[in-house]
Amino acid sequence: MSVPTSHPFAFDPTYGMELEQLLAIKPPEAPPGFDDFWRERYRRAIVVDPQPKLRRSKTHHPDWHVFDITYSSTGSFQIGGWLLLPREGQVRRGLVVGHGYGGRDLPDFDLPVKETAILFPCCRGLSRSAHPPIPSDAAGHVLYDIGKPDRYIIGGCVDDTWIAVSTLVDLYPWLDGHIGYSGVSFGGGVGALAIPFDKRIDRGHLVVPTFGNRSLWLSLPTVGSADSVQAYQKEHGSMLENLRLFDAASAVTRIKVPMLVAPALFDPAVAPPCQFAVANASPKFNEIFILDAGHFDYPGCGEQNILLNEKVRRFFEVP
Repeated sequence: MSVPTSHPFAFDPTYGMELEQLLAIKPPEAPPGFDDFWRERYRRAIVVDPQPKLRRSKTHHPDWHVFDITYSSTGSFQIGGWLLLPREGQVRRGLVVGHGYGGRDLPDFDLPVKETAILFPCCRGLSRSAHPPIPSDAAGHVLYDIGKPDRYIIGGCVDDTWIAVSTLVDLYPWLDGHIGYSGVSFGGGVGALAIPFDKRIDRGHLVVPTFGNRSLWLSLPTVGSADSVQAYQKEHGSMLENLRLFDAASAVTRIKVPMLVAPALFDPAVAPPCQFAVANASPKFNEIFILDAGHFDYPGCGEQNILLNEKVRRFFEVP
């Protein structure tokens, strides 16, 4: 193991917890109305006509046809992103790929998948979906309408993810039921909230997912988006009751499809206890791949990523 021992942070990004303690963390109980809240959101999202529009991208790649794409999400919000289509073989699987809170400048051409249509949406307010007055930085974005559960920006980002699935089904109807999701950090948390309520998603891969166990998320020191919310609640009062509806760990207990979750033992941006709350909530027939660190370079990072990529390749093999 290569868990970092030297770092520039004023707190311990392991939070003093060993693997055995992290694996013992239980997901929090969902608040009353949790399932109804998300089912109703999904009901509204699933009837949206995404009306996807594609054009050839100026970006070229030897293995992929690259398209710029836009589609319409809830509230007629225009979502921008990229669609990759394989130059060889058929389109036999779909994959929606979420991004971290830094947004996305380009698609990831190194995903170890074949014969797959890969959609890289930018969630509302971020990167290609920037839309003032929604802040485009993580610290501001995570606070947008935080006191209004029906309008909170994170719920809108989950809508955008569901409608990304609708977009793939609209373009390639035979992919219905053969669409996966992969997300890192912010994208991991959004995916954890989206997957349980969309039966069209047949498997999910979450790396260092955020938004797990909101009570811990609101209390542990961090340099991530939780720091902004912690500062906000010092002035405005606790956000916990509102955010319990957006708890990724509570949501994952509802997942019934195969999952590959990769939490980290050390992470200054997403506290490992919150990540493991998500990973441990996944049904036990699924796999947890443990990283030494997240959001931080460390010795052995390359080797661990190679091993994880091989698992991802097998996980998303075409049916």
